[in-house]
Amino acid sequence: MTQTFTTQTFGAFLDEIPASDEYLTLHFSPASAPRKHRWRNYGLSADFLGDYFAAFFPGDEVANSKINRRDTVKAAISYIANELLENAVKYSDEAVNLPISITLYLYEQQIIFQVTNHASLSAVQGYQQFIQSLINSDPDDLYTRQLEKTALGTGASSMGLLTMMNDYSARFGWRFQPLENCPDTCWVCVMAHLNV
Repeated sequence: MTQTFTTQTFGAFLDEIPASDEYLTLHFSPASAPRKHRWRNYGLSADFLGDYFAAFFPGDEVANSKINRRDTVKAAISYIANELLENAVKYSDEAVNLPISITLYLYEQQIIFQVTNHASLSAVQGYQQFIQSLINSDPDDLYTRQLEKTALGTGASSMGLLTMMNDYSARFGWRFQPLENCPDTCWVCVMAHLNV
């Protein structure tokens, strides 16, 4: 029996992303190569996005600062893009053979990441439970609990998401939308907002 699932939105999800003169979209086919080989490609893609957007980053350097702002932006973009892509790959339903995509939008003081994939309803339900605990918990407390779970090897760590929030102050939004032609599969869109 097929479960009924309706579109659900959480967090800082934007229905319409503001217009940006600088944006870039990459698409990946989930079945184009063995998963082991794809992991390397996603890391390379994340590094490419970091290099690309750091080169066009409009923000000014801080006078007399030892921190190179472009290098900081590059590292943040590479880390966040890699984490988002790895999660999209890990939880994609390969049976539907629909692409994974990542789009980055560049603004004067912000970068918006948008990653989409297609996941089974069971994977989505587990993800939504974690999102609910994230929304209803103190982030530092949840980070500590997840570190303990990781150390004990009990359950999924979700440390990448928590690290993006704690170390980079990224804000997140999520939308889960059922596919009409595949009732057991859901379109998943994750949006990360990074102030730079």
